[in-house]
Amino acid sequence: MQISDRVHNIAASQSLAMAARCREMQAAGIDVISMSLGEPDMDTPEHIRLATQQAIDDHWSHYGPVAGIPSLRTAIASRQNSVMGNAIPWQADDVLVSVGAKMAIFNAIQAAVNPGDEVIIPQPAWVSYGEMVKLAQGKVVPVQTTFEENYCLTPSQLRAALTSRTRLLILCSPNNPTGSIYSRQQLQQLLAVLRDFPQVSILSDEVYSSLTYTCDAPTLASFPDIANRLILVNGVSKAYAMTGYRVGWLMTKDRSFFLACARLQGQQLTCATMIAQKAAEAALTGPQDCVEKMRKTFAERRELICRLASEIPAFKFHEPQGAFYLFPDVSAIGMGYNVAEKLLEQAHVAVVSGAAFGEPKCIRLSYAISTKEIKEAMSRIKQALA
Repeated sequence: MQISDRVHNIAASQSLAMAARCREMQAAGIDVISMSLGEPDMDTPEHIRLATQQAIDDHWSHYGPVAGIPSLRTAIASRQNSVMGNAIPWQADDVLVSVGAKMAIFNAIQAAVNPGDEVIIPQPAWVSYGEMVKLAQGKVVPVQTTFEENYCLTPSQLRAALTSRTRLLILCSPNNPTGSIYSRQQLQQLLAVLRDFPQVSILSDEVYSSLTYTCDAPTLASFPDIANRLILVNGVSKAYAMTGYRVGWLMTKDRSFFLACARLQGQQLTCATMIAQKAAEAALTGPQDCVEKMRKTFAERRELICRLASEIPAFKFHEPQGAFYLFPDVSAIGMGYNVAEKLLEQAHVAVVSGAAFGEPKCIRLSYAISTKEIKEAMSRIKQALA
């Protein structure tokens, strides 16, 4: 059958592809340790699981509002209003609940970008941003950040990339894959540049905002003067170990943009799964000690993997400030793709080449695995690269 050009031209997710290869090798009896997926290895907290079961018993099994159930939208707005530094007053009507933060980002790009419009994406970046822009027939404008700047976009780089066709800037902080966090001062400097380009909206992916270690990750909602051009994205996957529940959201104060995203979602999927929405509501309104417990666990794993990585001469890296990824530069011994292949085939450790994220000199290692697995994986890596 015919394959449309727009689908033919997008790439498969390399992180998911590596995870699939890993599973195939494991099924064949090979002891492979996977550091390829950004998924917490913890179980979803008990009070959230109980709320999920209760939602089934209470027959939350029918169609719901396209934008999400009112109680969840209220909980999301309330949670964002309580974030340190938030300066934009959010209401339930500003929230569009989607099937994961990925769908929320897809909706935003589809609603914001016309064919030929330019979207600035600082590199390294999550694998799906660029492919989503391609599906919208937009033009990806990659801006290569540097190791020296901890892979953060600088004001001069942003200004050089902006044109009259720019419609969207995508920022992710804490960043996947680098673990870098933009400081408040850095964000202020970028926004100062954007004041000269009022046609540009900002999509802020803050899905890792609860996982920080060395500093807070300031929300872009700290700047009320960009309220009418900000698209805020978050979800429950990372903070509450709910990746399979698939609940995320976008928030915007621009009513016409919100309605456009809702129209699109209404044609795509009707609504996010009702049972999962009730689970997300329980996550946001229930006890939050589970989030801090997971954050502390990841902080301990971060310290461990950084200590072990420092013993590998081929690795040059910054300690991640947030999320749960280490992103070492391995160019001293080869390109990231070759090193990733070597580690899979010889060390039986699955990592993702940095080329998937726009930085071919690096590889991405997820430390969202057990301490025992981290120790064994890093020992294998050290031996393979000796």
